[in-house]
Amino acid sequence: MSAIMIQGAGSNVGKSMLVAGLCRAARRRGFSVAPFKPQNMSNNAAVTADGGEIGRAQALQALACGLEPMVDMNPILLKPETDVGAQVVVQGKRLTTTKARDYAGLKPQLMGAVLESFARLKAAHDLVIVEGAGSPAEVNLRAGDIANMGFARAADVPVVLAGDIDRGGVIAQIIGTQAVLDPADAAMISGFIINKFRGDVSLFDDGYRLIEARTGWRGFGTLPWFSKAHLLPAEDALDLGSGRTEGGLTVACLALSRIANFDDLDPLAAEPGVDLVMVTPGQPIPAAARLVVIPGSKSTRGDLAFLRDQGWDIDLAAHVRRGGHVLGICGGYQMLGRTVTDPDGIEGAPGTTPGLGLLDVETVMTPDKRLTRTRATHAATGLAVEGYEIHIGKTEGPDRARPFALIDGAPEGAISASGRIIGSYLHGMFSADAFRAAFLESLGIRASGQSHAAGVEATLEALADHMEAHLDVAGLLALAR
Repeated sequence: MSAIMIQGAGSNVGKSMLVAGLCRAARRRGFSVAPFKPQNMSNNAAVTADGGEIGRAQALQALACGLEPMVDMNPILLKPETDVGAQVVVQGKRLTTTKARDYAGLKPQLMGAVLESFARLKAAHDLVIVEGAGSPAEVNLRAGDIANMGFARAADVPVVLAGDIDRGGVIAQIIGTQAVLDPADAAMISGFIINKFRGDVSLFDDGYRLIEARTGWRGFGTLPWFSKAHLLPAEDALDLGSGRTEGGLTVACLALSRIANFDDLDPLAAEPGVDLVMVTPGQPIPAAARLVVIPGSKSTRGDLAFLRDQGWDIDLAAHVRRGGHVLGICGGYQMLGRTVTDPDGIEGAPGTTPGLGLLDVETVMTPDKRLTRTRATHAATGLAVEGYEIHIGKTEGPDRARPFALIDGAPEGAISASGRIIGSYLHGMFSADAFRAAFLESLGIRASGQSHAAGVEATLEALADHMEAHLDVAGLLALAR
C-alpha cells in the first residue's frame, strides 16, 4: 500500500518505459504492483477488462505487472480531436469534448476521480508506480494540476525526476526544474535518473555529481540507451518505421494528423522481412509499397481532408492501379468508402465528406461509441483473430457482402471485388501470430513464425534486467510510501 512517482524533466524522456521496467522489477521481487497515470494525452488507447479505455502505455505497464488493464490505471485520458480541442475520458468513459483553454475549469472535478482511482489501486496492491505527464517544470500549468506535482502533493507520493541526456542539456533540465518549482513542490522530489545515455557512462560522472551538488537530490543512476525499446509498443507513430529490410516486403502507413491506435502495426514492424515505412506529411507513398495501411483516426473527416492535402489520394489511386493492396483499420476503413456523414456534428461541423471510393460502403457517424474486446474468425482462412473495437459510426454497403471477418457469425468489415482493398474495425489483428503469417504469405512473404506476445514479454524481462544492472532499483523501491 505504498507508491512512488516518476516525473520527467521534459516530454518524451522515457517515463513510460521506466515505469514499465520498474513494474516488472518489482513484480520479480514478489510485490503485487500496479501502474498508474493520473492524466494521459494520447489517441493510442487500449480497451480494458472492465469495458473502458486507457492509454496503451498503461496497458503495457499492466502487462509488466502481470495484470489485466483496468480503467483505474489511467482515470483521465485526453484524446485530441483538433489542434485546440480534445475528448475527455474519465474512468474509461467519455465525459465531454472541450477546448484546451476550457479544460482548466474541469480539473477540480477530475481530481476527485484521480484520487478515487488511485485509492482503489493502493488498497488492492503492495505498490503503485505512478507516471507523470509532460513535466512539472511547466509551472504555468501548475494551478489545478492533476498530472504531476498537484497529484503528488494531494496523494503524498515521493517523486523521482527523469532527464533525457540523448537530446542534450540534461544538467539544465534537472537543475532548471528545481529552480522554477515552488519550494513545497520541489520538496516532493527525492532524486533523479539520467536516461538514454549512449556510450561510456563514466564520461558523465562529473555532470552527475554536479547535479547532485546543485540540487541536493540523490542520483539513482545513469541508464544507458535500451537498444530493444523498439520491440515494445511504440509511444509515437514515427517511432514505428524500421527502414532495415533489403528486398523484403514494404508496408507503407500514412501518418495521419490525428492518427490513433497505431500500435496495430507493432507486430508487422517486428517482422524481420517487413520494412514498415511511416509516410509523413509532404512525402509521397513509396512506389515500392506492396501494402498501404490507412490507420485509425480520431477525426475521420478531418483526416480525409488532411490525406488529400498531402496528395495521398492520388498516390493511393496509382498504387491500386499498379495492383497494390490497401488495408484500412477503423477510421481508415471509413475513409475507404464512398462517403462519411456526420449528421450531428460529433467530430466537427455537421455534413458529409466524400471518401476515397475504394470500397463500396458508406459510413454514418452516431453518438454511441463501440468499445469492446473482440474475438473474430478471419473469413478467408478460418483463423482466429483477437483484438478490440473502439469507434463511433456504422458502415454499410454492397462490399460488406465480402466480410473481412465473422464475429459470432455476423459479418465484420468489407473487401473489394478485387480482394485487394480491405476495411475492418478490428484493432490489434496482427497480434494473432497465425493470422499475421497467413496475411503476409498472401502478400508474397514468409513470416518469421515468431510469437509477438512472447517477444514483448522477453523485452520486458530484458528491460528489467537492464535497469537492475544500471540503476539503484532497490533504492528506488525503498522510497515508496
